[in-house]
Amino acid sequence: MNKETDLSLLSLILPEGLLTYFDIVGFDKKAIKDPLYVNRLTIYLEEKKEIPEAYKNHQYKASGFMEPRIIDDYPIRDNLVSLNLKRRRWDVLVDQKWIKVNRSWGDFIAQGTRLSKEFADFLKEGNR
Repeated sequence: MNKETDLSLLSLILPEGLLTYFDIVGFDKKAIKDPLYVNRLTIYLEEKKEIPEAYKNHQYKASGFMEPRIIDDYPIRDNLVSLNLKRRRWDVLVDQKWIKVNRSWGDFIAQGTRLSKEFADFLKEGNR
């Protein structure tokens, strides 16, 4: 298999809607010492260069990236899965002032956690 095929397969296991805003830029698999898992699969994603919808009608310019955040997602077979999300920052002119904005985590990350929303919901259901 080639890298393009690998990335295409990875897109099938990502949280729904994530690829609307992020591109897969790579992945790696490293051995870990864990009683249940053999490897950690890390998928690297970078936010697309598209300003959040609320600011499209304002004057704006890209302002680089924020520090990446590591989010845990569903384990796959003997692999823990982490998503390395690199979000963009924007400078936006609002009421004659430049402010910094970025896309909300709300659609992807469970509030108060470092878990994907879908994975956190799954874990909550298992506790009932």
